[in-house]
Amino acid sequence: MNPIRNAPRILTRRYRDRRARRGRPAAATPELAARSHPWTRAAGLVAVVLLGAWLGLLVVGNVRAPVGPMNTTMTLRPSLAGGTKINVSPLGALQLDSHVAPVRLDVNVDQLDPARAQALVDHPERLSGLQDEVAQDVEHGTLDLAVRSCVAVVTGATALGLVVYRRPRRALAAGGLALTLLVASGGTAYATWNPDSVLEPKFSGLLSSAPSLVGNARSIVTEFDVYQKELARLVTNVTKLYDVTSTLPAYQPDPTTIRVLHVSDIHLNPASWKIIGSLVEQYKVNVIVDSGDTMDHGTAAENGFLDPVEDLGAPYVWVRGNHDSRGTQEYLKHLKNVHVLDDGHARTVAGLRFAGMGDPQYTPDRSKADGAEASQELAGARLASALRDQSAAGTPVDIAVAHEPSAAREVDGDVPLVLAGHIHHEDMEVMKYGTRLRVEGSTGGSGLRAVEGKYPDPIQASILYFDRDSRRLQAWDEIKLGGLGLTTAEVSRHLPKENQPGATPSPSAGSPSPSGTGPSPSGTRASPTAPGSPAPSTP
Repeated sequence: MNPIRNAPRILTRRYRDRRARRGRPAAATPELAARSHPWTRAAGLVAVVLLGAWLGLLVVGNVRAPVGPMNTTMTLRPSLAGGTKINVSPLGALQLDSHVAPVRLDVNVDQLDPARAQALVDHPERLSGLQDEVAQDVEHGTLDLAVRSCVAVVTGATALGLVVYRRPRRALAAGGLALTLLVASGGTAYATWNPDSVLEPKFSGLLSSAPSLVGNARSIVTEFDVYQKELARLVTNVTKLYDVTSTLPAYQPDPTTIRVLHVSDIHLNPASWKIIGSLVEQYKVNVIVDSGDTMDHGTAAENGFLDPVEDLGAPYVWVRGNHDSRGTQEYLKHLKNVHVLDDGHARTVAGLRFAGMGDPQYTPDRSKADGAEASQELAGARLASALRDQSAAGTPVDIAVAHEPSAAREVDGDVPLVLAGHIHHEDMEVMKYGTRLRVEGSTGGSGLRAVEGKYPDPIQASILYFDRDSRRLQAWDEIKLGGLGLTTAEVSRHLPKENQPGATPSPSAGSPSPSGTGPSPSGTRASPTAPGSPAPSTP
């Protein structure tokens, strides 16, 4: 039987030999052709594996994971250098040399979860365990990502192998090789893992201004619990200072007096909302005026920070600062109890008529465009024109609001009082044509920049008292609280010249002090250690 079985093979060999003698190359069988190019076959398999694995990761190889107060998306991407890239859109990104492997970990910060962020503000003691919580969140997220990536890589390589080779054995070989490559990449990343890379990040985009603040981040976290709790207690009980130190009833009250809380330059300090809410409650504030720079970069990611405005207990009048974007302004327009002033349009709130102009500059990257001062003066001139139009229409404005003092100065003579901020310290002056300019300090203690100097910047705000009939300023209280980590409070009562003792009293003067007792005279300060007074109990 052997000669019969070997007959086709013998005939084939004879046919090849005959064609070779005639000078014609014999046609190779498919099996022999495939065996003659092993490197080409291996390269093709590797290409199928890499392409299939990449497609698998692209389709399903990502995980949505909460990390602390943030919602993130974690993804593995092919890379020659490895490392970790954290995208904080639209602010920019930071890169960490965390590992050396052919895969890179991308972490996209999608948004700040308002509920979890507010929980940290309400319970600052949780900050001490935040580092461990974030580490656990990252560990769970990366573990889930590893499992998903394995499934995605094997599935993608196997599916593409089946399409290309049409042989299940070859497809399974492609899937197995893909899994081997991924495990080898993970082992390389683990062996080269560098936890200290977080101390030397590389910033890009708007975050390139962040390195000057990174060195202070640890002290901010460690001291924020003291900062938050102690300042909140001081503000809640700040009226006790009047009970101890008030001696001259130079400003007798009228129960109908309108009380305005002036704040400015909060710069994303979450503690400011607690302080403002406490001042509203203690002083029975009728309306809050914010003269801008509530945000730091004015991005959509920061908008959730504004939500507590609805629950402060008083209407909120706001103008745009140079760190607030048009998007910030649109977001505030849709919050209840918020009145956005811009382009000189007037609003009557709590018995007072306000008009304002948003800052013409937008400088979230801390740059200053050429002609900035001229643009401020032009914006102030537009506001002054609108004020004159209001007066001509028989609806004069009581208070004008602008962010920068250079714009506010342009309304001199067109309104009794103009409020501003921007310079992060308080100031008050009566200008040449009789308009009083009131500049507020930073109610956010300059935000993160509070720790850049030798001493932290104080938190400042003021209470303005207006007669309901004449709608003129009767007195104002300057409130200054200790900055980050400090627990001091100082309140000073000031009277306009015409309301000071010995001057001819105005037809209707008055507003009570928050505690119902007489205030100190103009310029008299009330503090926990005021000389000549018994020390008050610790608030």
